[in-house]
Amino acid sequence: MRLPDVIGIGPPRTGSTWLYNALCDSVDMPAGVKDTHFFEHFDHKGIEWYASHFPRATGDRKIVEICPGVFFRPQARERIKLHIPNCKIVATMRDPVERMYSVYKLQRRYGGVGSGTLDQVIEASPNLGGANRYAAQLESWFESFGRENVLVTIYDELRAEPQAYLNRVCDFMGIARVTLSPRPDLGSDINSFARAPKNRRLARRATAVIDWLNSHQAYRVRFALQRAGVWEFCQGRGEPYPRLTPEQDERLRERYLPEVEALEKLLAIDLSAWKKSRAGERERRTPKVALA
Repeated sequence: MRLPDVIGIGPPRTGSTWLYNALCDSVDMPAGVKDTHFFEHFDHKGIEWYASHFPRATGDRKIVEICPGVFFRPQARERIKLHIPNCKIVATMRDPVERMYSVYKLQRRYGGVGSGTLDQVIEASPNLGGANRYAAQLESWFESFGRENVLVTIYDELRAEPQAYLNRVCDFMGIARVTLSPRPDLGSDINSFARAPKNRRLARRATAVIDWLNSHQAYRVRFALQRAGVWEFCQGRGEPYPRLTPEQDERLRERYLPEVEALEKLLAIDLSAWKKSRAGERERRTPKVALA
């Protein structure tokens, strides 16, 4: 069996699909899918099931999986440590307000939360998206794998200097640097959703079908249905998501301030940009980069 040398642990909504697309031609990744969800949901299928996702891996190139759902899951971290004790870990931290709003939209798309506002959903589910407890979770990853084996990057760097961001990741992985060039179809807003589901029940049923297809490695069927517009029909077509108001932004920044300060202390970096409203910046920060 050949298993990953490097695991990208997210957390969710921090550019994991962008990183997957940037690296996929330079390393060996799961066949047919970006994320197997083995460590979160399918561990009961056994390590052989997981290893079967890397049929082309010969050991000549680094083996990598980008699975952002594991970051906030202690059991997933323990499973990675059990099966791949010496792997390297890549994590990307994102402005907690922006990430939480993105998680909210994703959960609405899946039918996981109702149609309330972001404030209402967070009040009802205060642990939504791991509640952005970055520092506490990172400390656990450091303890499990060693600080020297965990690369912590910042999403702002991906947005502002994607080549520098990717260079750091490649150097840490021990692979040749991948050169990026402008291309309009690979921006950092991949998998960004503009509209909520028209019908929550239909969205939840579609999510259940996707999970079933994943569990049976029916990735070709899943992506064929995606190309045919089935998932967008089931999980979109509803009202546009409103922008965060300055008042919402301010309330959320106050809510997550202790988490930001804890991360600053842990990493010894300045995150003052995350402590003030960034509502006016969002549309200006959309670099479009791709493989040369």
